[in-house]
Amino acid sequence: MLKEFKAFAMKGNLVDIAVGFVMGAAFKQVVTSFTGGIVSPLIGLIFKADFKDLKWIAKEGVADETGKIVGEVAVLYGDFITNVIDFIIVAFVMFMIIKGINATKKKEEPKPEAPKGPSQEDLLAEIRDLLAKK
Repeated sequence: MLKEFKAFAMKGNLVDIAVGFVMGAAFKQVVTSFTGGIVSPLIGLIFKADFKDLKWIAKEGVADETGKIVGEVAVLYGDFITNVIDFIIVAFVMFMIIKGINATKKKEEPKPEAPKGPSQEDLLAEIRDLLAKK
């Protein structure tokens, strides 16, 4: 069983998936940094606020003795939109990478079709005719 697991774990596809996963996680971090550090502040200029902090407050909270707001119920739509932008960027880049990989793959040339001979019915008719002549 251990040998079988080792053979499975060392297959090329599994290693490729692991490398892709690690690179994807690193790329996600870069995109998150790009969105949070560049895109969000620029969009925040439009809303005159930090974009990630945009929220709709459904219920106001009260400040406790330390100044922390307690009991606030809010919809954090700025953070959600930032994550959607992150996803769209990552998905688009992955699409472009896959498209590039597919374009570089050697196109398989269609195999020439074998010349078609007579059908089974034609052969049987020919045999029948030859037998009828005898």
